[in-house]
Amino acid sequence: MELLAHAARDGAAPDLNVLLAQVPYCAWLGLTARVADGRVVFEMPFAPKLIGNPVIPAIHGGVIGSLLETAALVQTVWDTKAQSFPKPVDITIDYLRTARAATSFASATLARQGRRVVNVHATMWQDDEARPVAGLRGHFLLA
Repeated sequence: MELLAHAARDGAAPDLNVLLAQVPYCAWLGLTARVADGRVVFEMPFAPKLIGNPVIPAIHGGVIGSLLETAALVQTVWDTKAQSFPKPVDITIDYLRTARAATSFASATLARQGRRVVNVHATMWQDDEARPVAGLRGHFLLA
């Protein structure tokens, strides 16, 4: 949170990879981020520890949900220049196809921003962004 406060005070964008490294679960997932065309794009390299179904093998649904929620939270912080992470009000995740044992990507957009609540849509894909693996719709309370 200190990183966000410093960035907001200085009028600069926070270093997203430093921010992700400070969140233990994001570090465990191996998440990295880059900004492309005004949106934050996350990359999660495949690792055997991410497998939920070893028969297929498929990435665990909780890992998918975590990636999508992280994308939604960080994009909200990025767009609103918030000094702290917003609080989830409600989240719906649509699992559209199997997440294979491959590198995954995610990004989010703010669909609507009110004074206190934002509506965010996030998408996860692997090889082709036009073929999403899962999607998230959520509302977050701004602090």
